[in-house]
Amino acid sequence: MVGKNHMRLEFLSKSQNESFARVVVASFAAQLDPTIEELADVKTAVSEAVTNAIIHGYEDRVANIIIECTITEDEIEIIVEDKGKGIDDIELAKEPLYTSRPELERSGMGFTVMETFMDKVDIESQKDVGTRVMMVKRFESCQK
Repeated sequence: MVGKNHMRLEFLSKSQNESFARVVVASFAAQLDPTIEELADVKTAVSEAVTNAIIHGYEDRVANIIIECTITEDEIEIIVEDKGKGIDDIELAKEPLYTSRPELERSGMGFTVMETFMDKVDIESQKDVGTRVMMVKRFESCQK
């Protein structure tokens, strides 16, 4: 059994850093001895949250993205935060196929993917202040 553990990562909102963030979070989660599928779920959700921060939060400027992860017993809480433009309508943004940047040919499935792969997803956002996505994943492998 793993006790409580925490990490914080801060990096620039450049697309090449998305895979870096995904790998760091997966490496941190590995201490819970997840299945390959559980780890893939976490990596996919982190990719979507980071990509949203880069594409939608900061649009055409580079600034910092912060990821914080906390492990407690059999779950990981992941927070992805930006200080970008914020989301005008969270419920609309969560709708499958909705995108605020259709010119980039985005699929509009980011929040849907996060909600599919994680046990809990909460979104807080304020216009011109930023967005905070909090995701929780429980690892069944820890409960055996």
